[in-house]
Amino acid sequence: MTPGENKAVHHIAIIGTPNIPETEKESAAISAYLEQKGIHTRCGFMYDEAIYRSVREGEFDLLIVLGGDGTMLRAGHISGPSGVPILGINLGRFGFLTEVAKADWAMFLPRLLEGDYRLEKRMMLEAEQWKNDALLGKWEILNEIVISRGQIIHPIQITAKLDGRFLTTYVADALIAATPTGSTAYALAAGGPILPPELRNILLVPVAPHLSLDRAIVLAEGSSVSISVSMDHQAVFSIDGQEPIVLSYDDRVDVHASPHVVQFIRFQDPGYFYRNLTPHMSQNPSMGNHH
Repeated sequence: MTPGENKAVHHIAIIGTPNIPETEKESAAISAYLEQKGIHTRCGFMYDEAIYRSVREGEFDLLIVLGGDGTMLRAGHISGPSGVPILGINLGRFGFLTEVAKADWAMFLPRLLEGDYRLEKRMMLEAEQWKNDALLGKWEILNEIVISRGQIIHPIQITAKLDGRFLTTYVADALIAATPTGSTAYALAAGGPILPPELRNILLVPVAPHLSLDRAIVLAEGSSVSISVSMDHQAVFSIDGQEPIVLSYDDRVDVHASPHVVQFIRFQDPGYFYRNLTPHMSQNPSMGNHH
């Protein structure tokens, strides 16, 4: 992390979620600081199509993202395909993906402008929904895709093929296909292993399997998995926790590594991941025991 090694920064987009009260105030303060340093900034909220379009067209050198892990995931969907790095400032609860605490951004922005940081590259997945030979949709994934039962509380039969060959059939509530980034999200809650973020493997984790394979599987780098569902009731899939998409009979979902990566700006050394893991897991904000 030697100053000057990274590309010079001239244009920065600052984005956050409107449902966090501090977002607008912190965005304005960060923008004012950067403008004084000669950096052109633009502030906005998630789902601002004008900013999304500007990111896709290469108008910004990096994104500063204010929020929690959900905000970081959504920002990754924009920045990954565009090759724009992200600096996450934590306004949320957990902050697995963010880098800087809300109170500390003034300490780290000078290092950002000096190029004194490293880029942590995290793999994305690409998911495609097919019906026979017809492509119905394609999505980029940073955390996971979840293929699951719908509203009826009954397991579904999920068949997974690995590189075109039969792997196994699960009878389960769901099957998670996760990146290493997603290994600390829903996959972890379902009993999967924790993978360090620099790996490029796909993690398969069944949810509540019944008399079928109940262990997570880490697929080799470069593998692809094809998932289909047999059911007499509704099944759905969801990308990074977004609104579920209905699966019809004979649909399949193909998942493989995306050519894109999400680049997170890090000031900490690579060992931060394990150092921060235990404190995060012992202070789960949903349990009300963080302090």
